[in-house]
Amino acid sequence: MTQIHIQTAIIGAGPAGLAVAGRLRKLNLPFEIFEKENSVGNSWRNHYDRLHLHTVKKLSGLPHFPLPENYPQYASRQQVVDYLEQYADHFNIQPHFKKGVQHLQKNGDHWEIQFENGSTVKTNHVVIATGVNRIPNVPVWPGQQGYTGKILHSRDYRNPGDIEGERVLVIGMGNTGAEIALDLAEHNKKTFLSVRSPVSIVPRDINGHPTQLTAKALEKIPFGIGESIGNLIRKIVVGDLKKYGIEEPKLPPAKQLKETGKTPVLDIGTLKYIKSGKIKVVKDIDHFYTKGVVTKDEHKVPVQSVVLATGYRAGIEDMLGNTDRLLDPYGVPKSPIGSGIFNGLYFVGFDNYKLGGILGTIWIDSKLVVEQIEKE
Repeated sequence: MTQIHIQTAIIGAGPAGLAVAGRLRKLNLPFEIFEKENSVGNSWRNHYDRLHLHTVKKLSGLPHFPLPENYPQYASRQQVVDYLEQYADHFNIQPHFKKGVQHLQKNGDHWEIQFENGSTVKTNHVVIATGVNRIPNVPVWPGQQGYTGKILHSRDYRNPGDIEGERVLVIGMGNTGAEIALDLAEHNKKTFLSVRSPVSIVPRDINGHPTQLTAKALEKIPFGIGESIGNLIRKIVVGDLKKYGIEEPKLPPAKQLKETGKTPVLDIGTLKYIKSGKIKVVKDIDHFYTKGVVTKDEHKVPVQSVVLATGYRAGIEDMLGNTDRLLDPYGVPKSPIGSGIFNGLYFVGFDNYKLGGILGTIWIDSKLVVEQIEKE
């Protein structure tokens, strides 16, 4: 049987894959897009119910097709799903669904993609757009097997109806953990939030104005003056959180993002609940016991449910095998454009080192990648 040979293969039909497909369609360049699940934007369909974008509408659209005018400043989860479907329809993007990738390898001057169902294709260019949130990180603690309550990863959390009992622990204070803790506390669950390391917290809005726009404006002021102004404003609004059990990193939020890729927590109300005592911050977990957990400072926390907001890994190494010098210490590509033995390989939806958020980065990196494909 003759093996199919295509010009450009896009792996993943989430926002990153669709953005690349939209740009290629605009240039009349051929491509095929492959998706492991049976719909576009599958991850967005499965996020928790109350989720809204933390980035403003005008900076969250994909190329050549902005978010609808009637959308609010921060689009809801369902609105993002609807928009991704509209985007695919607008550009006549028709993914091959249920085509999960098993393995990628270079074969001469082209790449060979082997799918989970055993089929293969040859392609000149491969755009990996599977994102940083592909594989849940699920740690295991001593004593966990003897715990009698419910444990679920944040990927499986939809709303407080998924929680057993009235006392619940959320492990991890990134944006997901902070918002899930808020969701639970708003529904009168006795909520505990385990914070392992220092956390940068920035209010999403100050007096109704998005801090994302303020940060981008301050970034243009030279000599670090803008950053200093932003840090001063943040400290005044957020205040000293040490008495609530939250330490602040040495690096200010913008610098931490640029140097480590660690996104600040954009607060939409969690801090208010922490300061009021409705969300109780506890230390890192040492071990489980039958009715709950024991923290590193030997504090016993009885809870009926635990939500693991412990993040994800991109899992690129699972597809490629050899990723020597390709990935940074956090397991994501150092550049959107592969070189050397990775020539012809591209990555969109992984760079989280910019103030525009992941959707803003997708807009930028998809442009770089498509320009390189067009050039070649």
